[in-house]
Amino acid sequence: MESYYLDWANLLLRWLHVITAIAWVGSSFYFVFLDSSLTPPADEKLRGEGATGELWAVHGGGFYHPVKYAVSPPKLPPHLHWFYWESYSTWLSGFALFTVTYLWSASTYLVDKSLMNWSPGAAVAVAVSFLVVFWMLYDAICQLFAHRRHGELIVGLLVLLLVCVASWLACRWFAGRAAFLLVGAMLATAMSANVFFWIIPGQKKVIASIQAGQPPDPVHGQRGKQRSVHNTYFTLPVLFSMLSNHYSFLYTHKYNWVVLVLMMFAGAAIRQFFVMRHGWKLGRNRHPLPYALVGVAVLAAVAVWLAPAPAPAGATAAVADTAAVRQVMAQRCVACHGAQMQMKNVRLDSEEALQQHAQAVYQQVVVQKTMPMNNSTGMTEAERALVGRWFEGGRR
Repeated sequence: MESYYLDWANLLLRWLHVITAIAWVGSSFYFVFLDSSLTPPADEKLRGEGATGELWAVHGGGFYHPVKYAVSPPKLPPHLHWFYWESYSTWLSGFALFTVTYLWSASTYLVDKSLMNWSPGAAVAVAVSFLVVFWMLYDAICQLFAHRRHGELIVGLLVLLLVCVASWLACRWFAGRAAFLLVGAMLATAMSANVFFWIIPGQKKVIASIQAGQPPDPVHGQRGKQRSVHNTYFTLPVLFSMLSNHYSFLYTHKYNWVVLVLMMFAGAAIRQFFVMRHGWKLGRNRHPLPYALVGVAVLAAVAVWLAPAPAPAGATAAVADTAAVRQVMAQRCVACHGAQMQMKNVRLDSEEALQQHAQAVYQQVVVQKTMPMNNSTGMTEAERALVGRWFEGGRR
């Protein structure tokens, strides 16, 4: 029953997490587009009030006219919308989902004894520390170097190095599937922490100054903008790492940490293209197509690199029978899918049950190679091939 209720918690939290993530990413992308598309106000009155940019847009049968005041508006409106619950709810639902799926069953999902044979408690403690330590180091880098000459370049290179080190450590210490997700959660934590510790507090200080009749310090807006820009470049790498657990050919590779870094780099490069394309349309920067081409080239290179070797010409393989496959199931799978335990309500301890779940077995064992989880029972490639021949040969 515990497995059944955990599946329900997984489903509902995943649903909530996707909904809130869409809201957060959508609002983030919109405001990046808005900042990149603003033009100096045509109305002299707006310019006199301190407006620094405006945009006319049409959507849903109506016309919209957003105006930006870089420091402060001439008068605070009675209703001011704050964008922060999209971030907080995404992180809270994501951490809850991570807890239910990975931390709760750390011995199954986090620990790969062939990499690091530690206790579930130690694995959980180290996994959580990834989220905290990365944020502390990233935040320190921003505070120490962002305002120096070429500060953003220095910050970008140091954060890239930090992500590479974290990816290498995660893939050496944790099961590949968990490692990819953990690196994504690490970046997502930094994104939400940027909102919680810098963007929203800075905005509150600006509003407090305006309400007190004092000129607001522009540094708060500058810091908030800096962290917001960082967040937009983290977005596509985070989304990739969250989706990667469905594709075992990525996280089971010998150099999985390199795969992870390259895919995240490609996502960031492609995001750069979309960030800059609006400015290019207004003549503010060169055409950003090279960034997109670099991202696509990296994706193509990784796809070619990971491609499986073709079978030797003329090679034929004997069809495996059900009895041989049942022996493999009894040795590698029945511990979790037998009479005593039926993970995901799947039993494989009889011929009838094996035939019933043959498609799922083929998918999980042969195609995706996600089962046994973290290959905890040591299923060999020869055994996976045997299951493949059995299924493709008609399951006789």
